[in-house]
Amino acid sequence: MLKYIVAYAATLIVMLAVDLAWLGVLAKKLYVQALGPLLAPAPNIPAAVAFYLLYPLGLMVFVIAPSLASGSWTQALVRGALFGFFAYMTYEFTNLALIRGWPASLVAVDIAWGVVLTALVSAAGHIAGKWVS
Repeated sequence: MLKYIVAYAATLIVMLAVDLAWLGVLAKKLYVQALGPLLAPAPNIPAAVAFYLLYPLGLMVFVIAPSLASGSWTQALVRGALFGFFAYMTYEFTNLALIRGWPASLVAVDIAWGVVLTALVSAAGHIAGKWVS
């Protein structure tokens, strides 16, 4: 049980650090230019907290726990990339289909980011869980 708690904590911490660096520094200008008036003046903190607590939980169930059972960090990396692809693709194409003015230019960038981020944090969670066990 401890390895799963450590894996979840590592996944959460790495995801927060990397995603906030991406959103707040590296790609901030991109999102401001692409989304402009669609952006809220301030983030919805309860929604952000819910996402950052639940997304790693999904990774634990569908990616990290199975990779810990098999002992393969590359499985975590590949399945994490796929999980990120499908999650971010669903988000982006739903927005593109339903939100007037959703920038098509952002779709590929955001999906690629979801793949990279989720693969990275899945591998990190796996390595942390493996380290404990």
